[in-house]
Order: sequence, then C-alpha cells, then structure tokens
Amino acid sequence: MGNPETQGPPEEQYLGPVVRRREQVTPGTTDQRLLDSEGDSEWVHTDPWRVMRIQSEFVEGFGALAELPSAISVFGSARTKPDTPEYEAGIAIGRALVEAGFAVITGGGPGAMEAANKGAREAKGVSVGLGIELPFEQGLNPHVDIGVNFRYFFVRKTMFVKYAQGFVVLPGGLGTLDELFEALTLVQTKKVTKFPIVLFGSAYWSGLVDWLRDTVIAQGKASEKDLLLFHVTDSVDEAVALVTKETGK
Repeated sequence: MGNPETQGPPEEQYLGPVVRRREQVTPGTTDQRLLDSEGDSEWVHTDPWRVMRIQSEFVEGFGALAELPSAISVFGSARTKPDTPEYEAGIAIGRALVEAGFAVITGGGPGAMEAANKGAREAKGVSVGLGIELPFEQGLNPHVDIGVNFRYFFVRKTMFVKYAQGFVVLPGGLGTLDELFEALTLVQTKKVTKFPIVLFGSAYWSGLVDWLRDTVIAQGKASEKDLLLFHVTDSVDEAVALVTKETGK
C-alpha cells in the first residue's frame, strides 16, 4: 500500500452515500474534519449542516403538534388593526371553531392571526401559533398557548397543512396569498384530500376570484372546476360550517 504520507489523493472517494472522483475528491475524511479543533466555524453555514437544522425543525414541529385535536388553520394579515371589522371577524371565527370542537392554528403573529388566537383562547380552546424568523419579527402574540418558531417557511407550511383539516383565509397580503395558493395547489394536485378552503370577506376576495375566472381559466391556465376548490363567504357561521363539514364532527 505504500506510505500514506507520500501517496497522492485517491481517484475515488466514498463519503457515506456520496461518491467523489478525480478533481472532486476532497482532502481528509469526515471524521478528521469533525475532530479537528483547528478548523473554522464556517461549517455551520454549509448545506449539509442546514439539512440537520431542517430535520430538527421537522422533529420539533411534529413533537409539539402530534397530540393536537382536530384543528383548522386561520390565515390573515399581520397588519389588521384591532377594533376593525376584520379583527372582530377573526375573534369570532377563532371562538366559533373552538365551539365546533377544533383547535385553532395561526402564524402566531399580530393582526388577524392574533384575533383568531384570541377568540380560541377566550373560548378556552387550544390556541396554536407557528411563528417564522423574519428581520422584522414581532414574536408570538400573547394569546398563543402552544407556540413553535421556525427558521424555514417550507417547514412551517408543512405544519399548517399536516395538522389542520382545513383553512380559513381572512384578508391578507403576500404571505397570506402564498399560504392560500400553496393549499390550493396541494388540493388541485390531490396531495391532500378532503381539505376545505374558505375565503372570508367577499369584497376583499372578489377581485382575485374574477381574475382567476376571467383571465387564468379563460386563457386555459386552469380549469373551471378549480373554482370549486374554495368557498367565499361573509358569514362566520357559514365559514365554520364549510371548513368543518368534511371532518366528521
């Protein structure tokens, strides 16, 4: 085998399931890099380390939410002001969902999210907030009883869908639209089944619905039946009835 100190790098290198050859062979071994106390801290910013962080977020989320009762996720703008009709609607929806036997999951922030959590808490139900690390993060609102903060949006969105039986979507901005269209895509492609989606506030959502029908569907980018993936209402009672009707409760 010769003296290992005088041999050049191998032509083929196995690093767990990864094979590297020729110029892609890396110096040293994984154990060596792990145990080398003289290395810098740049490793915490590498993609393999991020995979571990992502895994840990899934584990923490699954662990915190695994024993939740049946739940509905409620979305809406963080900019919704208290004492407005939208805020009051959020409180009423949170309360009504608890009275119907459901936990309430929100993004944990202020505005419409806070309103739904407040309604759930006042009704003595389970109030959940799934926060996200943002440059302007305001923390979880005080009405959250179970809170989980995430680094990654896609992990957080998995939790919204996995642990909820449906969505109620209050008026909101880009984040709310992101969550709405994620859910619509999952239902359209049958990644999730029996997942009702209710848009609350017909005046706010009518322009979007018109655009979907008159532009997206009219130009063949979606089908007419895709308009059946969601319901629009101005009634709290109807919203709760629609979003919970397929759960068997």
